[in-house]
Amino acid sequence: MKQTLPCLLFTLCSLVCPAPAADRPNIVFILADDLGYGDLGCYGHPVAKTPHIDQLALDGVRFTQHYSNGPECSPTRTAFLTGRYQQRVGGLECALGTGNVGRYDDAIRLAEARDLGLPAQHAVIPGALKTSGYTCGVFGKWHLGYEPKFNPMEHGWDAFFGYLGGNVHYFNHRETSDLHVLFQGRLPVHREGYMTELITDDSIAFIQQNRSKPFFLYVSHECPHFPFQGPGDGAKVVTAENWMDIDPDAYVAMLQNLDTEVGRLLTTIDDAGIANNTVVVFVSDNGGFAGAAHMGGLRAAKGTTFEGGIRVPLIIRWPGHIKPGIACDQPCITFDLTRSFLRLAGADVPTDRLDGHDIIEHVTSGQDDYSRTLFWRGKRGDRTWSAVRHGDQKYVRKVESSEREEWMFDLSKDQTESSSQLPNDHADDLRKLMADWEVGVKSSR
Repeated sequence: MKQTLPCLLFTLCSLVCPAPAADRPNIVFILADDLGYGDLGCYGHPVAKTPHIDQLALDGVRFTQHYSNGPECSPTRTAFLTGRYQQRVGGLECALGTGNVGRYDDAIRLAEARDLGLPAQHAVIPGALKTSGYTCGVFGKWHLGYEPKFNPMEHGWDAFFGYLGGNVHYFNHRETSDLHVLFQGRLPVHREGYMTELITDDSIAFIQQNRSKPFFLYVSHECPHFPFQGPGDGAKVVTAENWMDIDPDAYVAMLQNLDTEVGRLLTTIDDAGIANNTVVVFVSDNGGFAGAAHMGGLRAAKGTTFEGGIRVPLIIRWPGHIKPGIACDQPCITFDLTRSFLRLAGADVPTDRLDGHDIIEHVTSGQDDYSRTLFWRGKRGDRTWSAVRHGDQKYVRKVESSEREEWMFDLSKDQTESSSQLPNDHADDLRKLMADWEVGVKSSR
């Protein structure tokens, strides 16, 4: 009995106590906004210089077939924080409109009830990470509800600075020049400075304050989302009327400034002496803005379920665990990172609550790439874009009013989706996969 009791206590502790800090890496998740597949030097941008992010890729793994969960921002952010398809939540398969406007029927219904946003009980991040002993901070864009009950602090984040909406003026930090959405925690705040740099400032402070314990840092950049203002464009007049006007020079300046700010963050990690125990992930929330982003030869852009709307850069660095300078062709999607982060943190989340696969373990274990079946659906007004990728076969559908268009591609031969294979004997199989998935993810909210 004297020998059994200590063993029993050790077993119980191993089940309920967080793993030792040395076994749980810090996690820095950098999410760019509207970054196109070809918008970085290491992904082929012909003009923009991004040496810090390029070096991050040389020090880790660069993915060639990573997808965002949605063709717009709010859907992908929902999928990341919940670890599940955003359709399971309800009302969040389109970006929230300025001032918390719903943009399709379900979202309009929730907005009218003042219930449009991500309820905290649907999210596994940050809650499961905090239970595992992590300090969690989010800095930058939120875009998951303007109502006070959807504020990041109500989700359990330890620190938040940023804006509640989808985009702000980079210098006065207002949405479409008049709506104040900048917050520090639960309170409105005013700051001086360029938005990309302010997000980095608070992220750096968070690292410095928490360097001695496990932390999860969510760096949610606005860049390179419109309005297109480089760091030297403080005098540029930007109003609601020209908010989305494309400025190619400003766009490149924004990309290069984003790279500089990522460099500042990486230097902070190095100076803190925690680089070897810190996983750094850089990724985009959806494809690039049409006419501004460099799409790397992919078809279409943000808002569609063609490759240009959903295939995005992904880079992961973890010294000593991920071989430097490798490329990974494994198809993967945003909420795969959610599962990876929870596993790295030793968080206890039921398997049936997560839809993704552990993409970091796939890389660190050296597993062979394998076939995936992935789904997308995005609604806005009376237009719905859908897609399913099953192996290398991809089916794309657009329904608008009473008009319906369909395409089918073999991505192993046609990544640019230049030639539809419809009609095709296998199209009905993919249509059925899509129909069954839509039933399975239907929200009860």
